[in-house]
Amino acid sequence: MLKVVKFGGSSLASAEQFARVKAIVESDPARKVVVVSAPGKRFSGDTKVTDLLYICHAHIKYHAPFEDVFEDIAGRYREIADGCGLTQDLESEFESVKQFIQKAPTADAIASRGEYLNAKLMAEYLGYTFIDSKDWLCFNYDGRVDFEKSYATLKELFARAGKVVLPGFYGAMPDGEVKTFTRGGSDVTGAIAAAALDTDAYENWTDVSGILMADPRIVENPRPIEQVTFSELRELSYMGADVLHEETVFPVRQKNIPLYIKNTNDPSARGTLILEEFERESEEDKKRFVTGITGRKNYSIITLSKARMNSEAGFIRHALKLVEKYGVTVEYITSSIDSFSIVVSTKQIEFSLHDLTADLNEVLNPDRIKVDHGISLVAVVGRRMAWNVGVSGRLFATLGENSINIRMIEQGSDEINIIIGVEDKDFKKTIRVLYDSFT
Repeated sequence: MLKVVKFGGSSLASAEQFARVKAIVESDPARKVVVVSAPGKRFSGDTKVTDLLYICHAHIKYHAPFEDVFEDIAGRYREIADGCGLTQDLESEFESVKQFIQKAPTADAIASRGEYLNAKLMAEYLGYTFIDSKDWLCFNYDGRVDFEKSYATLKELFARAGKVVLPGFYGAMPDGEVKTFTRGGSDVTGAIAAAALDTDAYENWTDVSGILMADPRIVENPRPIEQVTFSELRELSYMGADVLHEETVFPVRQKNIPLYIKNTNDPSARGTLILEEFERESEEDKKRFVTGITGRKNYSIITLSKARMNSEAGFIRHALKLVEKYGVTVEYITSSIDSFSIVVSTKQIEFSLHDLTADLNEVLNPDRIKVDHGISLVAVVGRRMAWNVGVSGRLFATLGENSINIRMIEQGSDEINIIIGVEDKDFKKTIRVLYDSFT
């Protein structure tokens, strides 16, 4: 039995949290691969080590002294080391890191030192071998992970060591330069490690007891989700659920490795299990055909109308090529006989909307172009929705009864999600009334 376990920043913010992590790891001999983030916030108002490192980069960029900020960072690690009774030579490590960040080419490379130092401490604390992620997690020059090389290298290194600690968030380019994932990328590191070693499970430990059906900042005490498929998780993550880095799913899904979301501060809680599909489900689960409700704000809808548009071959294709020209990602498309709409992030068209609409007018000669801002997208996700009659009717009736105007509707081809466009002012209200209706 072999498990990869990843601990987030809140799980590693202090010596007390380190002790909780050690107890979890030692409670199961299968937990032989540990992936760590940089120390997170210890309390409200505290600053994450990663953010302090970004501040160091800003000081260096503008030729300002960064030593005081770095001393705050060093103090965090000294505090953890002293509280855990560790003996490694941190001062030498700090000196090496200072030299690294003074010549590091990017802010993200500097930020990676948070995970590096934390992994050093955790390796000593657990008595495991430290493996620097730049020595196994390989990127190609196009910035994509070289999975074949990464898998083979980690397998070889793990076979020699047996029990290892890996820093999350970064790897290396072919020339050895440190390359990072986007924020939250330690989740991805753990997933790649799990897939590389064909583990029996990947456990992602954080500060919540699994995934919740809705954002607790919007819905009071939302239900936990005990089981969710990879497809549902992908939809929930993409549409704004703060669960995992969205790239986490792919490596473990490819090998159907069970993924667990667990709470470091409540390890006995059941948490959430994520798999490709579930053979057995309780009767209660079968009755609850909505898995989760989430969403994002600040979208725009661009609508093109033209009489007999359906008879013009390639009309939509030409429009999408023009949108692509401006580097804008189309989130959703809805259409009718004489019009179609695209939904895009408002931020993406902030500086190009005038030029884009001018191009659309010139090339396609539509009767009208209409742009609506202030749109929120709310996703209702559930693998059982396709087999339950009346879900859409119930959804629309609920919104109508609560005076919420629907601006757009889209359903995925696999029927596990329904996307509703509403005005930004109705965003939270929409999530609340849908949650109340479907739970």
